[in-house]
Amino acid sequence: MQLPASLLYSSLLNAASLSSNSGFGFTGYLGGNANISGSQLKNGQSSPGNHPMEDTSHKREVRLMKNREAARECRRKKKEYVRCLENRVAVLESQNQALIGELRALKELYLPKSQD
Repeated sequence: MQLPASLLYSSLLNAASLSSNSGFGFTGYLGGNANISGSQLKNGQSSPGNHPMEDTSHKREVRLMKNREAARECRRKKKEYVRCLENRVAVLESQNQALIGELRALKELYLPKSQD
């Protein structure tokens, strides 16, 4: 779902004004849970070895990659399932035709033919 442009623009302005008034020395919207307190940012501390924005974007990339893999696997399984169903339909149709032929033969054998 996309937000209307005016609503999106106003939310970006609000995020920018909040970050510039916070006194932490950075601007922008972190998006999601940053798990870093304001005191850590004031003291120059961040997550081990990463900038908070890099950590958030890395987590997002990992999540997106896992999601792509899961979607690929789901599509593969669905194709396999459909292929199995198509094979089953073909087998059942051939069995149905064989049974119809057998029924026809039995009817000819056991039902008396009408004499004109």
